[in-house]
Amino acid sequence: MLLQRLTEVAGRAEADGELPPAYYRPKKIQWVLRISADGTTARLDDRRPAKGSKDKPLQREAPYAYRCGTRPPPNLMVDTAQYVLAVAKTGPDGTASETATQEALRRQAEYTDLLLSWAQSAPDDPYATSVRAFVTGGGLDRVPVPEGITAADTVALMAHDGTWLHELPTAHTAWAATVRARKSGSGFSGLCLVCGEHGDLLDTIPESIKSGAIPTSGLGRDSQLVSINAAAQGRGGSLQLVNTPVCERCGSRAMAALNLLLATNTHRRRGSDAVTVWWTKEPADDLFESLDTPTEEHVAKLLDALHTCPDPVAAERLDPTAYYALTLGLNNARAVVSDWLDIPVGRLRNHLGAWFAHHQVYDGWEDTYRRLPLWHLALATGRWDAKAGRYVARSAPKGLEAELLHAALTRGPAPARLLPHLLQRIRADRRVDHPRTALLRLALHPNRKDHQVTGPAPQLDGQNNEPGYLCGRAFAVLEAIQRAALPDINTTIGDKYFGTAMTAPASVLTNLHAGAKGHLKRLRRDKRGTHFALDARLSDAFAALAELDKGIPTLLTTDQKAWFVLGYEQQRAADNAARAAHKKAQEGDDDTPDDPEDPAA
Repeated sequence: MLLQRLTEVAGRAEADGELPPAYYRPKKIQWVLRISADGTTARLDDRRPAKGSKDKPLQREAPYAYRCGTRPPPNLMVDTAQYVLAVAKTGPDGTASETATQEALRRQAEYTDLLLSWAQSAPDDPYATSVRAFVTGGGLDRVPVPEGITAADTVALMAHDGTWLHELPTAHTAWAATVRARKSGSGFSGLCLVCGEHGDLLDTIPESIKSGAIPTSGLGRDSQLVSINAAAQGRGGSLQLVNTPVCERCGSRAMAALNLLLATNTHRRRGSDAVTVWWTKEPADDLFESLDTPTEEHVAKLLDALHTCPDPVAAERLDPTAYYALTLGLNNARAVVSDWLDIPVGRLRNHLGAWFAHHQVYDGWEDTYRRLPLWHLALATGRWDAKAGRYVARSAPKGLEAELLHAALTRGPAPARLLPHLLQRIRADRRVDHPRTALLRLALHPNRKDHQVTGPAPQLDGQNNEPGYLCGRAFAVLEAIQRAALPDINTTIGDKYFGTAMTAPASVLTNLHAGAKGHLKRLRRDKRGTHFALDARLSDAFAALAELDKGIPTLLTTDQKAWFVLGYEQQRAADNAARAAHKKAQEGDDDTPDDPEDPAA
């Protein structure tokens, strides 16, 4: 299924002129060997950017095929200096051993044979005539090797008039035939599972995923999408593509399309250890972009679509256009398919609308709802650096961002490990903010797939009688009383007791309730309006706790701890909204007293 969808991409890209020739991929070229018209001489030009220059390296689509083993074959026209000029690899001491020198000569001989093979396949091509004369006349051996060139530097051949030889149509044909012969070495033919036609079948996938296309914390290298080179890996002990019959045309086109998607910014999303590419069968609006750059307009459209058609099946009937997303990780030289999504666009639009509806949080100061980018949510699971005022990069759990992405695209539950980890970070960092509150809403939702089931409210919910939620609200009121009575205090009860209160609230809330009497007494003397408002709120909070069957809980479960944090933060957001509203009213009425009757109502 995946290879079929990729070949569809290849067909559209080829029609638009975006697909490179078969078995070609971008390569950085450091040196250009320009051959004269008669093939008697050649000049080696250094095309490397000068040191300190901001110029980009020269890059062209060039012949490429995955090669490995002790005797890797050459590429046509464009290859390393080890193949083209017999530059030997040097050891740690900077010198080349006799073995390395002989290996360089062997590789140059194979490269020469490949050039001659192309020249013989195009007898009427004047460029081929020049190359044949140059090679048979020992021209490669006469090219002076400059200082500073290394065995790994890429050298490309160019004609006297500036024509890149590897971009000739005859070179395209010859290179495709060469790779086809190498990769179809088994001689097997059969039914290709991708196109459904009979043809010669591949031993291995001819092209790999380009190094760096998949993020990794280790050594970047080319990777194979399908690689079965040990009997234990294959079904029935079969190696390579025996159980995955793919013809040469489909295999090359699928990988060319995948590399094209991986190189296109508008069709990929890179994480810390994975990359996701997406495409559609027919033109559609860019839904994926809204995950990391949610705009009010785009999110409003998604939420409107969700409310208009909350049932995913109904959404599918309304918009059957297919949407695909592939997430890849890396394990040494093998690509790991972490996730594969194949759903209608209407259903994906429904899922993304639910994603924003389920995690949006209320900002009391701005009196608006915050919808957070996916990268920000993932970042908030990491460690908070109070001195720097930001989250520490790469401190989030490995793979969690990809799990959140999967939940967003499939309307699935939040990762099971999210909630305990997030609570541990909140307690350690003593920080609760919008992204962490949004993650709590997602983690506490009982069933995100059921459109008839609701999760936690995005703002203060006066009807919520969850014990943890009520405890969190009461703690926020107690902290507000302290701040109102002692506005210049450096360390609040939140700084001292938040972690303990979210675990064992009974003793903490009881003691703080008793201590709040002194603060209320001061407020009654200095700010009577504030006193009456906060005293009423405190009475309501503890009255709600008193109605619980077992009173204030002694210990909270993991879910109840999350409800505690959510109740605490939503109570503070509601108080902020009231203060912001009062401040706005005060600015519009100079006669408003400094001590309002209810500053947080």
